[in-house]
Amino acid sequence: MDSLKLIALDETDLAVISACLQDAVFKTGDTAFLARDRTFTLEANRFVWEDGNGGKTFERRRAVLAVKQVQAVKSRGIDLKAGDTVHSLLAVTFSAGEEAPAGAIELLLSGGAVIRLDVDCVEIQFADIGGGWETKFKPRHPVGV
Repeated sequence: MDSLKLIALDETDLAVISACLQDAVFKTGDTAFLARDRTFTLEANRFVWEDGNGGKTFERRRAVLAVKQVQAVKSRGIDLKAGDTVHSLLAVTFSAGEEAPAGAIELLLSGGAVIRLDVDCVEIQFADIGGGWETKFKPRHPVGV
């Protein structure tokens, strides 16, 4: 599978990136907010869903998400001092604010944790930054949840 490089400038684009990042795992220490640049970054090991996974083995790749035009970052359910804590990303969503195109991008994590990014607009870059590696485990989700 070729490496992915995607840009999101609206909610439709963001839905594609969210699907690519579903079940990505990362450590708290793999996130950064560069207030001066107004950029939030996240490095994660993403599960390669787009590969079809027809065989008995699966693949993960190292990827980076860069959210631009960030005014503020807030989190719930995350101990920012525990940099080695591992999180699983379930989805990336956008909620419009009172004045378009501003709003909030939320990174929804397992266990109910959330990272909320207040943004001027949707401007996101996503890219694989390394080769893939084999994993025998495919993420599973409870049925009916």
